[in-house]
Amino acid sequence: MMHVTLLAVAALSATLLMPAGTQAAAPPSLYEIPLKDIDGRPASLKAYQGKVLLIVNVASRCGYTRQYQPLESVYRKYKDRGLVILGFPSNDFGGQEPGSNEEIKEFCSSKFDVTFPLFDKVGVKPGPGQHPLYAALTGGASPFPGPVSWNFGKFLIGRDGKILARFGSKDEPDAPKVIEAIEAALKP
Repeated sequence: MMHVTLLAVAALSATLLMPAGTQAAAPPSLYEIPLKDIDGRPASLKAYQGKVLLIVNVASRCGYTRQYQPLESVYRKYKDRGLVILGFPSNDFGGQEPGSNEEIKEFCSSKFDVTFPLFDKVGVKPGPGQHPLYAALTGGASPFPGPVSWNFGKFLIGRDGKILARFGSKDEPDAPKVIEAIEAALKP
């Protein structure tokens, strides 16, 4: 017990004795995290600031791939009210997104007529390959911490850039609880 107390006192003392401006910085805003779009161009979520976002890790060879259709339907229904669905392909689960960005883009367009924005393939699992966006969405500072468990995990982001809700793979994009959360976020 005394060892733990001494460690806590030492850590607190070190923090208090740090020169101003050297303490740990707050996690970056989701809008500041560098991204690449599906065509490899630099991007960020700044382009969507003030919108409600549904961020989804997607895959083309998954049992949940059929969710592209309701994702697109929800996007078309609510985009004029300020919803943007953002697809982030990932090969982290079962190697179910092995294709190149060009192949992913073609698949989404030809099979599901996807018009919502797609991004560069990213790592969503914790570890050295995890993209900073997913580190922010799932890390300790998130209101919904914990690793993404499979493809088609969903994060609802408010107009202010804050994470409002998290839905798993089994939560269909057009399920009542998802739609209710989207509609609540879209209210002025």
